[in-house]
Amino acid sequence: MRQIAVRALTLWPLKAAGTMGFMGLFFWGYFAVLHAPLATPLAMPLTPLDAWIPFTPVALPVYGSLWVYISLPPALLSGLRPLLLFGAWIGALCLACLAVFWVFPTAVPAAGIDWSLHPEMAVIKGLDAAGNACPSLHVGSAVFAAAWLARLFRAVGAPRWLEWASALHCAAILWSTVATRQHVVLDVVAGLLVGGAFAAASLRHVARRCPGF
Repeated sequence: MRQIAVRALTLWPLKAAGTMGFMGLFFWGYFAVLHAPLATPLAMPLTPLDAWIPFTPVALPVYGSLWVYISLPPALLSGLRPLLLFGAWIGALCLACLAVFWVFPTAVPAAGIDWSLHPEMAVIKGLDAAGNACPSLHVGSAVFAAAWLARLFRAVGAPRWLEWASALHCAAILWSTVATRQHVVLDVVAGLLVGGAFAAASLRHVARRCPGF
């Protein structure tokens, strides 16, 4: 736990400013693609699992917690080089998904819910339209962060419960994307595959360049 505290304090102004700057740049690109795709978005098909996972506004805080969750890996990195490599790799993940959204736009089908009955959902429904659906970048970035956190927790010999808590948090975020009706199950599956692929490639690359990062 002392190592985690030391890592969190290392380069913290750069980490804080870099994380906020990255998110600002990401949202600019995300909404630019959302509002100007190359073609009419295709509605994603539903599966039996979509009906099995009920809509619940309780999932909204979990959905929003992604932005805290993906800030944890860079906060726990021990130096400038791994920090820059993390930024490059998660940037590549975001750019790859944005390219897919732009060239092959998809959308979540209408949920058949009267959103006026759920005013707590108004902000997210007003900002994040039903487009940019597949692969779910919410899922992809959560899986990417979970893989990095697992590697970092093992590097510092953290208690196993931290790794399990992180995995459960990631699973909850995946669930929330469907439970808020921001995504369908196929979006989640695609996001899991993309996030897992980028996480595996990035961890191999960074482990070669920065052992014990």
